[in-house]
Amino acid sequence: MLSVYEGFFSGGARIVHSDVVLGLREGGQHHRVLSMHAEVHREATRQRMENDTCYRRLTAAGIPVTALGRTFEGGVPATAFTGEELADTARAMAEADVILSLKEQPLALLNQAGLPRRPIVVGLHRSDPENQSLDELLTGIADGKVAAAVCCAESTRAAYEAAGVPGELLHVIPNGVDLIRFRPDAARRLSVRAELGLPETAPVVVFAARYDGMKNVPLFLRAAAEWLAREPEGHVLMCGAGMSEENASLLADVREAGVQDVGRLHMLGVRRDMEALYAASDVVALTSAWGEAAPLCLIEGMMCGAIPVTTDVGDSASIVAGHGLVTPFDPRLIAAAWSEAASARAELGPTLAASRERFSRTRMIASYAALLDRVSGRTTPRSHAGA
Repeated sequence: MLSVYEGFFSGGARIVHSDVVLGLREGGQHHRVLSMHAEVHREATRQRMENDTCYRRLTAAGIPVTALGRTFEGGVPATAFTGEELADTARAMAEADVILSLKEQPLALLNQAGLPRRPIVVGLHRSDPENQSLDELLTGIADGKVAAAVCCAESTRAAYEAAGVPGELLHVIPNGVDLIRFRPDAARRLSVRAELGLPETAPVVVFAARYDGMKNVPLFLRAAAEWLAREPEGHVLMCGAGMSEENASLLADVREAGVQDVGRLHMLGVRRDMEALYAASDVVALTSAWGEAAPLCLIEGMMCGAIPVTTDVGDSASIVAGHGLVTPFDPRLIAAAWSEAASARAELGPTLAASRERFSRTRMIASYAALLDRVSGRTTPRSHAGA
């Protein structure tokens, strides 16, 4: 199998896809990864491939990762490729039985003429195809190159079918996480709170997102201003690409939102210990306005014992049903929901624990393996793929 990435940078889709590749590798399949870009500048953050957590996990597991060497500086991705880049891609594709494309963007490369024909399975991780490389996806389908598309949510399937993708190509495989890594952990909770100077009993809200318009950061900050004013002991954690004091746009958003006690608003940037941050938190928040499908932060946070509070976008409402709260796009109501969720954490703990199998990585990887077997026409040996 060959997976093709647009690049290595912080984001849920890359985390899920990389975990799938690792799980399939654990199950006996041979994988390698090709990245179109070796360095990406986005969300006010310059992200080099070698520094990325997903890259490090893949290479540590013995999965070869190479790049075409490009640098993405934002804007519209290039669609023209050099002869050397196409030759490198052709050699990588020739060794594979099936190509996995992480989202639609790599199809700009894979649709190029003259490359080896291999069935392509595209991972779809959004519910707004109009803002993705939909034309490239439809071109790959019309040319017979795209054999299947994996939708991480029902909202994804519905949106892409409405956009013209044949329904028979769309397969829903909900996101899952490593239940061994993502779990309630009292020691992690205390450790992170000590590191950040958070009192043991303080209510804590975590917002794990990149600095992007779809994440609706201004709405989150207005809700944070309301909540911090009503919860004098509360703290808010923000993490992800661009969620740091080095991002001047974020600092302007903080001022515009009217956050009074910025000492209780912790802008942590990209973290590699998300399981610990979630375990240290009481609420995991999402305020996205569009584009979400099955937000990984909600699942990871829930599995660590944080109560999810989200706007109704993508499959978010169904993911948190019975486990958390869904809010309108109103900062006062969002702040009130955070307080309600923090107070209900002990009460909802058993419900979260009972739902863990539904969000299992094992289930997700087994479903991917079965689909890839069908697409390739082969049966690959597999062992247990982890929790």
